[in-house]
Amino acid sequence: MKICVTATAGDLNAQVDPRFGRCQYFVFVDSDTMAFEAMANEAIAAPGGAGIQAAQVVVNKGVSAVISGNIGPNALQVLSTAGVKIATGAYGTVQEAVEMYKSGKLGEAGASTVSAHAGMGAIAPGGGFGMGMGGGRGGGRGQGMGRGMGRGMGLGMQQTVPSQPQPQAPQAPLTSRTKEEEIEELSNMANRLESDLEEVKKRIEELKRG
Repeated sequence: MKICVTATAGDLNAQVDPRFGRCQYFVFVDSDTMAFEAMANEAIAAPGGAGIQAAQVVVNKGVSAVISGNIGPNALQVLSTAGVKIATGAYGTVQEAVEMYKSGKLGEAGASTVSAHAGMGAIAPGGGFGMGMGGGRGGGRGQGMGRGMGRGMGLGMQQTVPSQPQPQAPQAPLTSRTKEEEIEELSNMANRLESDLEEVKKRIEELKRG
């Protein structure tokens, strides 16, 4: 299967870029052999329509799935219309994201996770990267109780690209989920939270040893 991963650089060890339309690189990976091809995202500095432009490039590469941190409504419609599967919530390196997708730890996006133009504070001539993770638990009966924890680190130089109004492409109506689909989505979410919790525990142990 040919998979496209949004990344901060052009190799398997690069961090996943949480943006789709304005990511720095697309890394196209053969999920069976892990052979890859990298391509700089030319839509990163586009004044508008970056998601649509990026989605068209990805579709033309003949991928079966896209892995990213988030996806906007315009890109979602282009990819979905072309039959490309979309997995969001990815983090870590490109290789780790592909492995998570293959093991079913990344759920498929049935709707956009950010609004249109969400990545307008894009990186243009400079460069930057960021990574973070977090997990939360909560429960309530009558009155709610919850706990959450997370940490994130980011570093980057960015130049704001001026925003221009752009008509938003109409979205196809979302169909109601079946019970089985909701169970699968919640199971994938639980797997991701468990993975995040393990990372937090590892970090705590590292800090204690240090």
